[in-house]
Parts: sequence; structure tokens; C-alpha cells
Amino acid sequence: MTERTPLLNYRLVASVNESEPRSAPANRAPEELPGSPRPGSSPQGQPKKLSVFFGVVVPTLLSMFSVVVFLRIGFVVGQAGLYQGILMFVVAYFIISMTVLSVCAISTNGALDAGGAYYMISRALGPEFGGSIGIMFFFANVCGSALYVLGLVEAMMGTFGIPEDPTVVPNSHQVLPSGYWWSLLYGTVILLLCLIVCLVGAHIYAKATFVIFLVVILVLIMIFVSFFVVHPKMVTLPSPFKPSNGTGPVYPTTANFTGFKLETLLGNLKADYVEDYTTGKMMSFATVFAVMFNGCTGIMAGSNMSGDLKNPSFSIPRGTITAVIFTYIIYNLLSIMVACSCDRVLLQRDYSFLRDINIWQPFVIIGVYSSTISASMSNLIGASRILYALAKDDLFGKVLCLAKKTSRSGNPWIAVLMSWFLVQLVLFSGKLNTIASIVTIFFLLVYAAVDLACLALEWASAPNFRPTFRYFTWHTCILGIIGCAVMMFLINAIYASASIAFMLLLLLLIHYLSPTSSWGYISQALIFHQVRKYLLMLDVRKDHIKFWRPQILLMVSNPRSSVGLITFINDIKKSGLYVLGHVQLGDLSTLPSDPLQAQYDSWLSLVDHLNIKAFVNLTLADSVRHGVQHLLFISGLGGMRPNTLVLGFYDDCLPKDKLIESSTSSTESTDPFSPSLDLEQPPLHRFASLRGSSDRQDYGEFGDGKVLGPQEYVSVISDAMKMLKNVVLARYFNDFDKTRILSPPSALAKVDVFVDVWPVNLLRPDSCSYVDTCSLFLLQLACILNMVKAWRKASLRLFLCVEEGRSVKGPEAKLGQLLKDLRIKAQVITVPWDQVVALHWQRQSGINKNLMSKSPDLTADEMEARAIEEESEEDYANSFPSNATRVSDDYLVAVNKLILDQAMPPPAVRFLYLPRPPADTRRYATYLHQLDLLTQDLGPTLLIHGVTPVITTDL
Repeated sequence: MTERTPLLNYRLVASVNESEPRSAPANRAPEELPGSPRPGSSPQGQPKKLSVFFGVVVPTLLSMFSVVVFLRIGFVVGQAGLYQGILMFVVAYFIISMTVLSVCAISTNGALDAGGAYYMISRALGPEFGGSIGIMFFFANVCGSALYVLGLVEAMMGTFGIPEDPTVVPNSHQVLPSGYWWSLLYGTVILLLCLIVCLVGAHIYAKATFVIFLVVILVLIMIFVSFFVVHPKMVTLPSPFKPSNGTGPVYPTTANFTGFKLETLLGNLKADYVEDYTTGKMMSFATVFAVMFNGCTGIMAGSNMSGDLKNPSFSIPRGTITAVIFTYIIYNLLSIMVACSCDRVLLQRDYSFLRDINIWQPFVIIGVYSSTISASMSNLIGASRILYALAKDDLFGKVLCLAKKTSRSGNPWIAVLMSWFLVQLVLFSGKLNTIASIVTIFFLLVYAAVDLACLALEWASAPNFRPTFRYFTWHTCILGIIGCAVMMFLINAIYASASIAFMLLLLLLIHYLSPTSSWGYISQALIFHQVRKYLLMLDVRKDHIKFWRPQILLMVSNPRSSVGLITFINDIKKSGLYVLGHVQLGDLSTLPSDPLQAQYDSWLSLVDHLNIKAFVNLTLADSVRHGVQHLLFISGLGGMRPNTLVLGFYDDCLPKDKLIESSTSSTESTDPFSPSLDLEQPPLHRFASLRGSSDRQDYGEFGDGKVLGPQEYVSVISDAMKMLKNVVLARYFNDFDKTRILSPPSALAKVDVFVDVWPVNLLRPDSCSYVDTCSLFLLQLACILNMVKAWRKASLRLFLCVEEGRSVKGPEAKLGQLLKDLRIKAQVITVPWDQVVALHWQRQSGINKNLMSKSPDLTADEMEARAIEEESEEDYANSFPSNATRVSDDYLVAVNKLILDQAMPPPAVRFLYLPRPPADTRRYATYLHQLDLLTQDLGPTLLIHGVTPVITTDL
């Protein structure tokens, strides 16, 4: 009786049918950058490049055939029947065909270097995704090589090994000692043979695989011939799997090879799932399909030879598609011939029946041994090429630095030795039943990643994605991804989930630990594509007050003194647009190049350093006023444009460097963006140093010296209001530290944080209103600040200015109802200000007396109208309400003191009403002086003027 190897052993052998023979490019120095053009001729002494047939067709055929063609055809047809068997092949090849189309598309889109699937994925999806997949691909190849070696050892022991059961009498050809250590010795010898071939190089490997290919093709021919030549016969069946208790069903001991008969065909058409005689487990469509699908992998063996091909873009599509079509035809022909000539019992109870019905039985044994050793070499050389590519890309630093070394012919011999050592370690495990499934899942994950890479390139619509292979669409990529994912979970849901989790963990590690690459990130192209699409959909004509949000342009002269303000404004943007604007004075016509381009790196590093979500927009202009106009006109796109301008206050406060410690920011160059500094200093150190008290705070602080006067500063405010932009002036934010304000000094201490809101025009005490557009805008910004997570502990305090003798309940109740309608939680505090208002009316009385002396017949109302008319007599283009000459310094000082007296405890920030600038430009200096007196020593303060409605009570 002939000994046979159980199905499980051969399932191990063929479970990772992936040949990855990849070598370094023979005519490229190791330090040459990936993707760079390769010389047209090979240097003398280096091996020639491989053709389509030797480099792609042969490795792919051997990988896809492996031992499945010899041992699994009968298993599939016997369990699933001919109908479902052919259906399984159709589904399996449909899945892998989708991936083949993606491989062909990527391989024909430019130069392809050594690394195969890893190179494709990493250059398309970036180093994180490519590196994580590359590591998994490497370990899959290592374990796959060990699987094939152990499978070959088990096949040898099944034929030539002395039975371990002493009751069994060995045959004459069973001479090899059995046992764990003997099997390990045989596996080590086989692996050394593979190592020698791989150390010589890919060229000798191609020759060896060609010889094996000829052997496998000869065996296949003999199998086909045997169906016609061998006469019907009875075949003795192997002993079935027996449970540990010794009980079980009685199985037949013989089955028939009938030759071509219609009865046999009809009996094999439909499914008949029974127990696997080698394991005792019941089979189903899913389990049979999972076993069969392992034999359909290996489609990337040709692409993994990319570094050794004469013309990868030409060879990979033609060779891969040829191999896939050829194997599909062979599998279906064998299935039909087996179904027509073999009894169902023979197919279900003897998985090595092709050997028993062959003209010469050793033919099938030779085919099994040849294909297995070929697959083992293929995985070993593939693992070394992946490791070499990973080392060359420096994704893991010095850990893999030795793997970069190559021989004179370009063979990465260190990577080969490292891969061989890991395979040898895996051999010590002896049995790899559990690893077989996860290795197959690893390969499927790689195939899904290739489909994802192709899909991303297609969806990004990048102009440089122009593959010469055009027989693919994004639909085929999605079908390939879905097919691979379904197969992963069909084979083993637990291993599939664990593999994906492992890949994500590697992805995060590489993202945070590896250096930035220059390959290009497909994520950026996809983001650009989607952002452009959604910006076009963001129609400004559909804007509604219910969905208003602040979109802020913050003008910054020098970030060194503006850190507090930049971080604070980041909190009140409420997921809106946030732009850091900067104006550099100059004339491009007198400069050799644009000086702003060299500064963007510093500003973007500032955004990263402060951890804010902001864009940067720089402009070159002849004046600050014109520069701010440029930014207000051009910042943003479509419906995402700034609606609020934020400026630092114009005062003489000494700026302080809060960005970098003074010991590390002692730059004295007058040109902080010179090329020498770009090379010598980190980006955050390149901002101009603060000169002293002559610099203005923020925008008051445009560059060196007083380049911005009070007249121009107020003109900037006026221009913004004319453009219907809300305006915010920020004062005393130089020392603002949100962490210090909001965090208690100790864990047990409790800090009361307040935000004070004064929603009344304090420069117009005769026209107090809490419900105009500007007042409601103040309330909205304060409420937005209170909605931010870090500021939720803060309490809003709303101050209601009243005069003694008048009823307080009416205005207070009215304001409380307004807050309730607006869903704003705030504490209303009434502030009597009779004495302060009296100062205003004293000033007003003096104006009236002056008018009375000139026109004694005027009434009180007429005198009021005449006063306003005199102020605006030169304002022929605007009708801005102005009171720049109608309030005295004494009144403003009194208002300032009134605000300070209410600050118990002092607030973190104050929101004050900002009146419009006067229409008469000659009064700009007076206007700025009044704002200075009003906000003197108030701490962090925002002067706010709103020009558009932002609050609604509607649903």
C-alpha cells in the first residue's frame, strides 16, 4: 500500500502561493534614489535583465500552480461538485483579476524600482501605509518560505520516511529516519540549498525556476495524457483521520478510476460536502473555497521582479495577465477531466489520487517537490528584496542599516542572510498549521492595499497619473478591495481582524517615528480634490444667519509678541476659517525675487508649534493699509472668506518675546529671512527679533520702527467696515496665557473665571442700546468663547448701565428675556453710572451754551441736530455716527474707572463695544486717543464692532 500525505500537510504547502523573487537593480548603485532613471546599458560584469517570459510569466505560473494543481483539484470537485467548483474558480479569479488590473495600471505609470508591491504602495499611499504593508509582506514571505520547506519535508517523509508507528512495516523506499529533529535537519538542508541559489543572485534563480517550470509543465502534460491512456482501475484509499477515542464512521477502503464516462460526470456535477478524511472536520462551501483560493494567489510574483526586468512597464502587464489566463484554463480543464473520470469517493477520500492514476507515479511526486522548492526560494528571495527596499528607504532608521549592503552585481546579500535566519527560526516551530491562514491573509491585505493605491490615484485625478494600461476603472479597484476583504474574513475572521489591527499599529508607529519622505502623499492630492469639490458646492447665496460662524483674519506683524493673541483667537473661531495675515513692505519690481516664499516655512512651523488650526496668507505691499486691503479682498475661496478682521491695538506697550526664550533668539541680522539663516536656524528662530519699545504691538507693530501711524491704523479699521467686515481690536494680550488663567494653581484649588461683556457704546451714553447689531455681535462672540471646551468653566457677566432714580427691573427683565431667547447663559449685573454720565452732559451743556450764544432762538432738539451737523459737515460720502468731539477725556477716564471698579474678581477677558471711526479723517487721532483712554489698564480686552446680523431666535 502506497503511503500518502494528508491534505492538511499539503494545505500548508500551498497556503502561501506567492513568489516574490525581487532583486536590486543590477545597474544602479545602492545609494541611488528610488525611482531615478536607470542607465540604458548594464555595466560589464553585471547580470542581464530578465525578459517577460523568464521574469514574469515563469515565476507567476509557478506561484499560482504550486502544489494545488496536483493535490487540490480532486478535493474541490469531490466536495463542491463540478458546478460549484467552476463557480469557485470564476469568483476567485474575478477577485484576483481586479487586483491584476490595478497592478498593471500602477506598473505602467512611470519608472518602477525594486520592491514590487511595497514600492507600488509606498510611492502611491506614502511611507506610513507602504511601510506597514511592507513589514507585513516581509513576514508573510518569511513564514511562507518556512511553510513550503516544512511542506516539502512532510511530503518527503510521507514517501520516504520510516513510519513512527512501530506496528507499521516500512516499504523498501522508506529509508529516512523520522522525528522532530530529523525533520528539522531535512528542512535546514533544503533551506541552505535555497539560500545558495538566492545568494548567487536573481539571474541564477531565474534559470533554476525555468528548469523547475519545465518539470512542472512536463508533469502537467503527463497528467493530461494519463486521463486518456490509463485504463479504468481500482485505487486503494488511505487511512482516514481517527478521533482520539477511536470511534468514528466506517470509510470505504477502495474507489474507482472509471475513465471518461457520462455516469461519472453526472455523479460529480452537484455538491456533496462531507468530512475531511485527514482532519475529521465537516466541509462547507466557505471552507472549500478558502482552501482553493490559496492556490489562486501569487499574482504579484512577476511585479516583484520589477528591479530585475528589462522593461517593467512592458513586462508586468503582459506577463501577469498571460499567467493568470493560462492557470485559469488549466484549473478548469483539470476540473472537468477529473469530474468525468473519477468516482466521487475517490475524489473525497484520496487527495493524491493523480499519482495513483498516472502513467508513472513518480511524475506527480517530482511535480510536488519541484513546485514546493521553487515556491520556497521565491518567498526567500522576495523577503530579502522587501527588506532591502525597506532599509534603503530608511523607514526604520538604523535598525535595518546593514540590509542596504549589496554585492557588486547588486544582490542584497545581507538582506538575504537576515531573511534566511528568520526563516530558519520559523522552522523550529515544526508545525505551522495556525500560521498558514494568517500568511494568506497577509497576502490578501497586500493585494487590497494595491487596489487601494490604484483607487486613490484614480480618485485624486492627478495629472501625472497617466498609466499606459487603461483597462481599469475605480469600479474595478473597489471590487478588488471588497473581494480581498471578503476572502480575508472568510478564511479566518479573527486573523483578518488581528492583521488589520497590526497594520494600523505599524502605520501609527511609522507616522510618528519615521522621517518625512519626498515621495509625495496621495492623501494631499485626495484632500485637494475633495476640498475643491466642496468649495464649489459652498454657495454664498445660500448663507443663512442660523449657520453663521466667525471667519477670522488676524493681522500679525511679529509672532514673537503675538503668541497670546494668536492662541486666544483660535478659541473663538468656532470651526470657522482662521487666517494669519502678514504684510511685508516692499515693491516686487525692485526686488530680484519674491521675499515671501522663504517665509512660509517659518509661519507654517509657527502654526504647528502653537497647535492651532489656521492658514497663512502673506502679502507684499507699499503700505500696511494697502496690504490689509489685499488680504481682505483675496483671502479665502468661495464661501470661505474672512468676515472678521482682528488687529492688535495701537499703543506704546513694550513687546515681549513669548515664542522662543531670549537665549535662543538673539538674532541680530537685519534680514531674518536671508538664505544663510534658513540653513543655520530652525524655522521658528527666523522671525525678526523684537527691537524695543519703538515697535508697535501687533498691527501697531508692523516691522521695524513706526512704519504704521495712527492715521493709517484707523484707516485700516475704516476700510474694513466699508467692506462689511466685522472689526476686533485686541489690547493687552502680550502677556495672555490661557493655561495660567484657566488652570488652578493646585489640584484642590478652584478658580473662578469670568468673561465681562459691556454691550453698549460707551462713547455714546445718550444712545444706549443693547439690541443693535454691534451689541448682539458682542454677545455672540462671548457665547462662542464660552462654548469652547477649555472656556466652559468661565462665567459670562453682562453689565447693564442704569441711572439711579429710574426703574431697574424693566431694563433688566427685558435684557434677561433677550438672553433667554438667544439661549445665552449670563449673569446680568446692573451698574449705576449717573456720575459718569453727568460728566458727558456737562460737556454737552458747554456745547449747547456755545450754540445758544450763536443762535439764541434754537430749541434743544435743534441744538442737538446742529452739533451733529457741525461734526459731519465735511462728510459727504458717509453717514457714520460720530461723537469724537462730544466726549471729554474726563468722561472717558471716569468710564475706564467704572469698568475697573466692577472687576471683582478681575475677568480673564473683556468684550467692549467699538464705535465706528469718524467720517472726518482729521479726527482719526482723536478717535484713537479716546479708545486708548477707554481701555487703559483694563487687561486683555477686545473692542468689537459688528456690521452684520449674526443672531436669530428662529429654529
